[in-house]
Amino acid sequence: MKDNLEKDQFDLLRKIHKSPRSSQRHLANDLGFSLGKLNYCLKELKKKGLVKIKSFQKQKDKISHLRYLLTPKGVAFRTKLTINFMKKKNARIRPAQKRIRGKF
Repeated sequence: MKDNLEKDQFDLLRKIHKSPRSSQRHLANDLGFSLGKLNYCLKELKKKGLVKIKSFQKQKDKISHLRYLLTPKGVAFRTKLTINFMKKKNARIRPAQKRIRGKF
């Protein structure tokens, strides 16, 4: 379960970094999340201090829109998750590489 949560958080952090002005509905669709799951993940990321949620308006009489920003702590966390992912993948690949090298 922890791995899935970290993967979801990593995917969301990556998506926010690429398009901070995306709506919640757009983020949810792109990630394959329900709106409820997306809201839960955003709240957890905000609680951990990894994301800031800013409200902005183009015009005073219009409804406000949200912008999601990665904090420096969020960038560091995303980097840590990327490194851990690469280590896990590398650990899976190395035995296969050894077997292949042994055949030739």
